[in-house]
Formats: sequence, C-alpha cells, structure tokens
Amino acid sequence: MTARQSIGLVSLVVRDYDEALDFYVGVLGFELVEDSFVPEQNKRWVVVAPPGARETRLLLAKASNDEQASRIGNQTGGRVFLFLCTDDLRRDHAAYSAKGVVFVRPPVEQPYGTVAVFEDMYGNQWDLLQPKAAAPETNNEER
Repeated sequence: MTARQSIGLVSLVVRDYDEALDFYVGVLGFELVEDSFVPEQNKRWVVVAPPGARETRLLLAKASNDEQASRIGNQTGGRVFLFLCTDDLRRDHAAYSAKGVVFVRPPVEQPYGTVAVFEDMYGNQWDLLQPKAAAPETNNEER
C-alpha cells in the first residue's frame, strides 16, 4: 500500500502576528484558519490559507530571537519563496495591485503558465502563477 502524504504547513517568519494577518487576510484575502494562544510556549498558533486551499497552509511564526528576526523578508536568500497558484492571474494581479501589493515582475506567459512576481509585506518574493491547465473557461458559444 502506498502512503499518501502532503505538506500541511509552511512556516513564515513574521515580525508581528497582527500586522501579518492584516496583510495576508486583509490584503491578499487569505482565510484565517486558526489563531490560538499556546500558553506552554507563550506564543500564538496562527494559520492562514488562500481561498479554497485544501492542503498546504501558512503558519505565521513570530520571530522569537535575533537569528529568526534576521530571516524576516529573506527566508530564501532572495529567491522566490512561495508559489500562489490561481485560476485567474489577471483578476488577482489587478486586485492585489489596487490594494498596494508591489509586483517586482509583471505578468508574463511562460511554457508552464502565466506568472508575475510580488513581494509580501516583508519583502519575501512570491510567484503568482496561473498554470496552463487552470486557464479561465471561455464561452463556447462565442467560437
């Protein structure tokens, strides 16, 4: 029997839980999955997810020391950190731009889909990606 596994959470080091929630929930439209206080560790367990996400979610992890704080905004040494897949890149690009999200690379067509690169509130780079297989449906009557 083959095991079924998935990546459930990815930790994102943040400066402050509430400012991160303002960005991920308030600006990007992610859903707040959980926000619980963990008294044994004197921290919060804060999980967010893009709308409709079923598996991978983000754990917003507040930096608790100088070394962790030094990684805020540069968790991958300047490379794209996360890939946010969408069913309509143009819609999301326009919505995010209207809310002040900074795009460091505009939408371009690639063999695998349409992609644009944006920065989160801390400077981590994200690909906003519409894979070829997820192109918006067209009205067949117009053909």
